[in-house]
Amino acid sequence: MAKSANQKLKLLYLCRYLLRQSDEDHPVTVAQMIDYLAGQDIAAERKSVYDDMEALRLFGLDVQTMRLGSATGYFIGQREFQLPELKLLVDSVQSSRFITGRKSLELIGKLESLASVHQARELNHQVFVRGRIKTMNESIYYNVDELHAAIDRDRAITFRYYDWGLDKKRVWRREGARYAVSPWALMWDSENYYLIAYDSQAGEIRHYRVDKMASIAQTDQPRQGADAFAQLDMAAYSNAHLGMFSGKTDTVRLAFENALAGPVIDQFGQDVSLVPLDGEHFSVTVRVAVNRQLFGWLLGFGTRARVLSPAWAADEMRRCLLAAAALYDD
Repeated sequence: MAKSANQKLKLLYLCRYLLRQSDEDHPVTVAQMIDYLAGQDIAAERKSVYDDMEALRLFGLDVQTMRLGSATGYFIGQREFQLPELKLLVDSVQSSRFITGRKSLELIGKLESLASVHQARELNHQVFVRGRIKTMNESIYYNVDELHAAIDRDRAITFRYYDWGLDKKRVWRREGARYAVSPWALMWDSENYYLIAYDSQAGEIRHYRVDKMASIAQTDQPRQGADAFAQLDMAAYSNAHLGMFSGKTDTVRLAFENALAGPVIDQFGQDVSLVPLDGEHFSVTVRVAVNRQLFGWLLGFGTRARVLSPAWAADEMRRCLLAAAALYDD
């Protein structure tokens, strides 16, 4: 029998067939593999398929066998990503606000291709992307790539930065003037992607939402702020900026009811010291950006949390509360 042009691809086709069509709950037989190969215009005999299975094992593919009545079933055991790992990745993609709905479905489709078609159905059952709050800026993927390239090349960048207006159109900050900073790292926080950069004009580390950056361009200038970034504790920086909102950073002492130990540890980490005040309250001393995001977080606990010091921070929270209460005077 003359061999077809696809004959040399036999092992590759078998590898793909096993990866996509088999798993522990769905083994395939030699007869099924021969039928599949015939559909690819590849002739195969049972003995050659047995030899192929052994060759794939030697190559490193985890080809397992199990009895199916009088026949033997073959399936892929260990994979690069196991099903629970893929489910975790799918959950992360679909819950990420900075990934658009369309791109989320594309990424999830690619993750599904790493499982068998049977396992992919399980992944698809947990996909609820449509209707979720997602970013409207799909250029974030190109932004991330451009930022990584600038970091790798040790180059400063310029870009334009914007907010959204009531008409859902971009409102440029600084009237569209370009920002000039030195990029140092990317951080995922509060369901958004942020660039951590050094602003040489301000002489400090600042952060920017990647999905609100536009027209990113590398310059021929080397990055500045290496010393400032080397001293930066990224975890501490994230904890200090609730929701990544800026504000005057200071050492603040806060008081909470004992029952709120969990939320406080969730926010500030397990290294935070919980100091008993009395039988019902404890205090924490943290370095944070004092802003309305911090006040809003505290207000979520009602009368069960308050600012103890410094006095200016407590006064600022009091002013925010009075201003909010004034909206309901009528």
